[in-house]
Formats: sequence, C-alpha cells, structure tokens
Amino acid sequence: MARSKTRLELKIPGTNEPVKPYYVEYRLLDLDVREIVAQFGTLLTTAHNRNRFMDVEARVGNYKLDSSNFISDDGFRGFIGSQGSVGIDHDYDSLRQDLWIATDQAFKEAVETYSRKQAYLSSLARQSEVDDFSKAAPIQIIEPLATPDWTSRNWEQEARDASATLRIFPEIYESRVTYYLVYATEYLLTSEGTEIRTNRSFAAVESGMNTLASDGMPLNHLYATYAPKPADLPNVDGVRKGLNVAGSELMALRAAQPAQDYTGPVLFEARAAAPLLAQVLGPAMNGSRPPLAFQPVVEQLMGNLGGKSDWAGRIGARVLPQNVTVIDDPGAKDYHGTPLIGGYAVDDEGVRAQKVTVVDNGSLKALLMSRRPGNDSDQSNGHGRSGFLTDAKPTMSNLFFKSTETVSPAELKKKFLDECRSEKLQYCVIVKEMDNPSLSLLHQDEFSSLLASYGGGAGTGDRLPLMVYKIYLDDGREEVIRGARVIGVNTRALRNLGGIGNDDFVYNYMQSQIAGFSGTALGAFGSAQGGLPASVVAPSLLFEELEVRGARGEPKRLPLLPAPPLTASK
Repeated sequence: MARSKTRLELKIPGTNEPVKPYYVEYRLLDLDVREIVAQFGTLLTTAHNRNRFMDVEARVGNYKLDSSNFISDDGFRGFIGSQGSVGIDHDYDSLRQDLWIATDQAFKEAVETYSRKQAYLSSLARQSEVDDFSKAAPIQIIEPLATPDWTSRNWEQEARDASATLRIFPEIYESRVTYYLVYATEYLLTSEGTEIRTNRSFAAVESGMNTLASDGMPLNHLYATYAPKPADLPNVDGVRKGLNVAGSELMALRAAQPAQDYTGPVLFEARAAAPLLAQVLGPAMNGSRPPLAFQPVVEQLMGNLGGKSDWAGRIGARVLPQNVTVIDDPGAKDYHGTPLIGGYAVDDEGVRAQKVTVVDNGSLKALLMSRRPGNDSDQSNGHGRSGFLTDAKPTMSNLFFKSTETVSPAELKKKFLDECRSEKLQYCVIVKEMDNPSLSLLHQDEFSSLLASYGGGAGTGDRLPLMVYKIYLDDGREEVIRGARVIGVNTRALRNLGGIGNDDFVYNYMQSQIAGFSGTALGAFGSAQGGLPASVVAPSLLFEELEVRGARGEPKRLPLLPAPPLTASK
C-alpha cells in the first residue's frame, strides 16, 4: 500500500501531469468451505476447500469525478486481472508479488476507463451533479483469527440420511440435497487508512427437486434452511421433516389442475409474503446512483430487471400504508429466538453498519447507501455489501416490515373471503410459498429458459409463486393449482394493502451476487454458493386486487417407462 501511494503513476503522452490514483483498496477473502451433495441416500460429492482470493481497486480522478460508475463499450484488459487467487501460505513475498501485478492492472484499467468516461460525459448536454465516491472516516478493526468449528457431526452421513427421505416419492425425477458450510476471514486495507480483519460464517442445507405432471408440465420444489454457523443447523430429523413437506407438496402439485387466469383479491400468507417483500423492496431501497452506461440498452436492461429504485428522489413521500414502518438493522441477532443471518458490524467498504429506518408510518425517510452517492444522500450508512469480491452495492441485511394496525391470521382470512364474496367470485387465490428458481431448478438450461420468459417482467412486478391454492367460497375448501404466475406486485401495489396480519415470519435467504442479478428484482434468487446472507421479518399481506395468470409454456414428453423402484427387489 505504501508503495502504491507514493510511487504508482502513469505518464500519458500529450499531457504535462502524471496520473496517480487518489484511492487504492486491497481486499482479501480467506475461505474455508465444506460442500456435501447427496441424492436419494447416496453421496454424490464431498469437498473441503481452502482458498484465498484478492481484489484490488484503484480509482483515478477525485471523489467528485473518478473512473468508477461507468460501463463502457470496451476497456483495457490484460492477461492478469485485478482479481484472482493468492497463496494460502503465510508467504509475504508471494502475496506482495501478486498484489503488485494486480495493482498495476487495476490502475491501467482505471486510467483507460477514466479517459473513456470523460469523453462520454463531454458529449452530454447536462451532467449529473452527484459525486462518484463519498468520503469515509478511516477505522481499524482487527478481530482475532477464528478457527473453523465443524462440530463433531458427521456431515456426510447426515446428507445421506436426509436425502434418503425423498426415496418415498418415486415420482420425483431428480433431487439434490446440499450441505454448505462456510468460514470466511475478510481483510480490507485502503489508502485512506482503514484496516479491517473480520470473521464471518454461515451454513445452509439447500435442496431442489423436480418432476412432470401427467400432461407433461415441468414442476419443481425446494427446501432451504440457513444458520449463522454449522452447529446451528437443524439435525437430521429436522431436515428430513422439511424435505418430507416439500416432497409431499410437490406430489400435490403433480396431481393438481393447471391454474386459470384470475383477477381479484389475493392473500399472501406470511411464509410467502416475506420472500415477496425481499424481491420487491430489495431494489427499491437502493439509494445509490446507477452507473453511467455508454450504450442505452444497458440502462434499459437494468430497468426491466428492476435494477433502478422506484423510491429514489421520493424522500418524504408516502410509499407504503400509513401504519407501516420498515427498518433495516444489521445489528439484530435474532427475532423472538429465531436466528437472523443478515447481520454484520462493518460493511464491505469499511463503513460501520447502521440501523436505518427506511419507512416510518408509510413515509420514506431514508434509503440504503453504500459509498456510491445518490440523489438523496451523499454518505454511506454502512450498507455497501458484496459477496464473492464483487462490487459493493446498497443491500439489505435484516429487514423488519412492521405495522401498527394488524389482525390475526383468522381475521385477515375472513376479511379476504368477505372481499371475494362482495365481488361475487366463485373462488379466490391464496399464495402459501414463493419459488426460488436458483434452488428449485436443477439444470442451467431450465434456469435460462425461465429467465427468458420471466426476467423482462421482474422489474414491473411478475412474481413466481410456488404453492398456490384456490379457496372456494361456498364450502371453504382449498385446492392446490399449478403453473400460476402473479402479475403486478411492485412497490405501487404495496401502497394500498387490504390488510396486514400479526403472524410475523422469519425468512432467511441468500441474495444473489451474480453480475446483472445483484441489486435487481432477481437478487432474491440466490444460493449459499456465492450468495449474501439476509433476513426478512414480515407478516401475511392481503392485496385487494391482483392478476394471476394461468399455466403457460410447452409441456415435455413423459418418460417411456415408469421409474425403477428405490428399494431393493426381493
């Protein structure tokens, strides 16, 4: 760092002044990961990997205008990049060499990008007055190195035993049960004087499963549970219970009738409302200015995916019902005894985490901020988060959706049914669980085809429910339906909720850090492998009118022969 601050410069032909970086940042991520994958009681893979990765950032210009926040049509790209693996041994000379090469690359890229950005800005009639980077007071936090504690549990055997539960469902074509256990040590050193070493850990059990209905419609389901550390994961019996519920619901979907188009009241039970809010509110609370793009198609794509905040520039306006308050609290550890996994003490840009009241009594008070300023704020509030050394973005941690006017689930359901009767409908729709295709879809081609049909509508409110039920008004019976898609659930739909329950549900999940997904409506579709831990606490929500579209898409051909038995033949 001292060498880069004092000696790093580049003389550009035709200019008198040498170019130097005004800001340099070194990040190291030391990962110790165990991953075990099992299927129907058989171990597929098991791995224990230790890796250390680096990321070097150099900024040219100044805090007002620098080389960041610009997507150009091209740029300097060398053989060795500013990111990569480094040795896990405590070899200072080797690390110094790797960082030196990466710093050289990062600086050259910054100079090239800064030149292209200036040329692009000169073609604009009016430039933004928002700064590119905010100043932050340097801090020093050096935590003692933590030793990974895998506990005395036999993880391989637990994966076998848990996945064997799905053997009682021979109609399930494929399934995966993955145990993912992570210990990480993160290092951050900046030219401003920030020095940080923090320890983080989390653990997950994730499972996806799929089948085909009798008419060839592809169906999928998932099970996921997360914990702050491996020892906190549920035991085999707990995982087996969750997998059994998911498998039973998938079989119910397989026997269900396809959904039909519907418009009317929709009730989201708490188990579905929390992930719904994760999709809708995640990008809305982003207060940082989006990056400039050389090609307008990039900005259009970000808009389609919900990458632009609907709430930016609306501080003081009513954005939710007047009885609703939304708070993001990185310091929260649990909610009524249920652990929350989104907490942290300092964000990935070296800013201390802050509790932020985003909405107070329906009015927008503040947005989540990183060190990239926006129209509403020029200072970070400690929410610049990133996963696998990606660019830090304003990201929720532990989000609480609260209301001062709530009713019991029974009262909310009665109000829901009364509204259905007032509209003289034969049935209404209840959503009991939302889908996460990054877990439930086991193949990349399936995931890609889903995004092709769904991704363009994610920014305008298309949502993927998993367990959807018709409730008939004449006798109150509930009937599961398959293939439904909910349309138009966006921040505007949240302004006039028909009712809010008092049955808070804790939804722990992983926010995707895939480039193009992070910070958009698709960010809620993450997995433990490369995802960012987060939590949402929310109750049941009643929408007075939504559109539910029936099943669409081409069916697949059924297998020619029935599945072989999953028990040994006699």
